[in-house]
Amino acid sequence: MLRQRTLKSLVSAAGVGLHTGQKVRITLRPAPADTGVVFRRIDLASPVDIPARADLVGETRLSSCLVRDGAKVYTVEHLMSALGGMGIDNVYVDIDASELPIMDGSASPFVLLIQQAGVVEQAAAKKFLRVLRRVEVTDGDKWARLEPYEGYKLSFSIEFRHPVIERSTQSVEVNFAETSYLKEIARARTFGFMHEVEDLRDSGLALGGGLDNAVVLDEYRVLNAEGLRFTDEFIRHKLLDAIGDLYLLGRPLLGAFSAHKSGHALNNRLLRAVLAQPGVLETVSFERAEETPAGVARLATQYG
Repeated sequence: MLRQRTLKSLVSAAGVGLHTGQKVRITLRPAPADTGVVFRRIDLASPVDIPARADLVGETRLSSCLVRDGAKVYTVEHLMSALGGMGIDNVYVDIDASELPIMDGSASPFVLLIQQAGVVEQAAAKKFLRVLRRVEVTDGDKWARLEPYEGYKLSFSIEFRHPVIERSTQSVEVNFAETSYLKEIARARTFGFMHEVEDLRDSGLALGGGLDNAVVLDEYRVLNAEGLRFTDEFIRHKLLDAIGDLYLLGRPLLGAFSAHKSGHALNNRLLRAVLAQPGVLETVSFERAEETPAGVARLATQYG
């Protein structure tokens, strides 16, 4: 039987929030089977638990922010992506500020934390959400959709008028039957443009951003001295974000996600549309590992 997974031990890390600029410490703790991912704001007078659920996403400007009982947790997508990519079903995330640390701008530091804590299987079957019919949302020329597929694959396309991005791949498809999340997705960093930084900071955003936690571009080039980790790091990071946003459904997916110019807002609209329509999803488990589609089996069991 393919089993649910949690951490062997607790593990902590500290950093700064990308948008708030606040110092923050997080602790990942093991959680019982069927708990899911639960954030806990431990800095509040009365700690508030916020389950990582699509219906609790309250803000989506440049990040996915969970909101419950007035408490918020900003920028959850990179950690959610790492948890989904590493096949972690159940974990408590204690946080002492309103935003997760940005670390190096990718999911890789969170993957390393999971590896440091270790992974343990639990005495409960892993539950997947199988997509039974196509659902699509649009916003002008932007769109995102989920449709049936016996596995897990994502395709994404972007359009940026910038010489560096135009020279890179602006569309990509990843099938996790053939692709390693750790090697091909986790290390891709968030990116932004120098001309936008001042406007963002005037709006109270990107206060913790810099060359150590984002790929920054001026009008012509990448400003980071080390350059890019992948020639198409931009589109890979969009996939990383989408994996994190999709994991807010609460369970790993059996299906195909595709999108054009989508971001956190449209990703969340898609999930809400899926949840609002009966008969789009069914919950399934697999008694034998060999019955599990290759793509989700790889995500469900990889470690190290």
